Amino acid sequence: MKQLGILDSAFINMEQPNTPQHVGSLGIYDPSTAVGGKVRFKQVIATFERRLANQPLFRTRLVRVPGGLDRPYWVKDAGFDVEFHLRHIALPKPGDWRQLCIQVARLHSRPLDMGRPLWEAWIIEGLDRIPGLPAGSFAVYTKIHHSLVDGMAGNSIVALIHDLVADPQADPPEDPPQLVDTQPSIAELLARASINGIRNVAGVVSGGIGTSAQLARYLTAVLRKEMPPPDISAPKTRFNRAVGPHRVFTAAEFSLERIRAVKDAAGVKINDIALAVTGGALQRYLAELGEAPGAPLAATIPLNMRTRRDNSDDNNQVGSVFTSLHTDIADPAQRLQAIHLSASDAQRSGEASPMVDVLKLAGVFAPALTRPVLGFWARNHLSSYLPVNITTVVSNVAGPDFPLYCAGARLVDYYGLGVLTPGLGIFHMFFSYCGKVTISVLADRDMLPEPERYQSCLESAFAELEAAVLPRPRRRRRQKKPA
Repeated sequence: MKQLGILDSAFINMEQPNTPQHVGSLGIYDPSTAVGGKVRFKQVIATFERRLANQPLFRTRLVRVPGGLDRPYWVKDAGFDVEFHLRHIALPKPGDWRQLCIQVARLHSRPLDMGRPLWEAWIIEGLDRIPGLPAGSFAVYTKIHHSLVDGMAGNSIVALIHDLVADPQADPPEDPPQLVDTQPSIAELLARASINGIRNVAGVVSGGIGTSAQLARYLTAVLRKEMPPPDISAPKTRFNRAVGPHRVFTAAEFSLERIRAVKDAAGVKINDIALAVTGGALQRYLAELGEAPGAPLAATIPLNMRTRRDNSDDNNQVGSVFTSLHTDIADPAQRLQAIHLSASDAQRSGEASPMVDVLKLAGVFAPALTRPVLGFWARNHLSSYLPVNITTVVSNVAGPDFPLYCAGARLVDYYGLGVLTPGLGIFHMFFSYCGKVTISVLADRDMLPEPERYQSCLESAFAELEAAVLPRPRRRRRQKKPA
């Protein structure tokens, strides 16, 4: 039995009917690399069984402490059945890209069954009218609760279900002893809660003192202009309304070589390109609707804290920083440079800012205190009354530059889906894989009723940026033919 960490518990506490806290992925596969050139459903089941044998956490279920007096626990599910978590469906005819996006959005809208291991996967066939895909291609949509994986969820899911070769050898299963089959009794859970309650009070007091000191140092540095203040003063847009229960999904795809060419020419990072394309697309979309604000939009950037702090046993080790998208700057090249400076400042000061750990507030106290507050906040749309705003989340994940396989089928394209929170109705994920970069967009359906239109905005935003940064090729003058 293993207790959830503070941030892991935060995502359980933030689970609400309209804002379920699971992340997702969509992989599209070419079965021609599998033995016999075809993949059957039972082969996918066997692959998941084999891969999960070395991932015991995905065979566990959540056990809550009575009365919400303490953070919940992971307990190995003695009745775990991988086939319950795998579903097999097909797109209706003609099976085009838009139908796939609609199906994925519907699946992502549904909350997970919190009484079972918190993940599920859907094998989707019938991808018959999607340009560029080999015949017989299929998709796998996977969703996993955020309490199991952190901000690097893109790579977490990729590593979970993929092999490096088409026909791998099975690894011997591992099963750590701290996860047991027996259901803990109510008495045991309450006894643990009483002990942890004393520890938590001491931890909150000491942590509060430490956080106060950190906050004082941070504010002093901001006042001395040694650090920039967090940029969370973006104007309210349609994406800051109350989030509903329905989702839309769309995506755009670009050559990694083209993105690197822009990066090298401008002297920036790929993360800056991601922010610039996102800001350009949002501004264009809002302008087309007659809703473009005059002030610049802002974004949240997830930070991988595993590389910035001492490692821990928590599944989630992620922080957040805030940066301006400088959408008030018309020239794409100048806007990119402004984003580069702002994002660099935000990430450099992120470790010192108490704002980086703001999500922990949802998990530091007992669920009995936190869940009612978060539920009240969501039901009454209190985010709309805040004087500060964030327009979107932009997550940039560098995936592998070599091919991956599931049940022998080669992964062709990969898309990541994030979470929405009250008052923040659009999420962008950039993921690079085998020379491609996909930009996946998850949004509230009422806030983004025309996802195809927004996909076009993403493509136009990158085209404008590319044209503004890269030198134009010189045209050769046509020589006059001699008379």
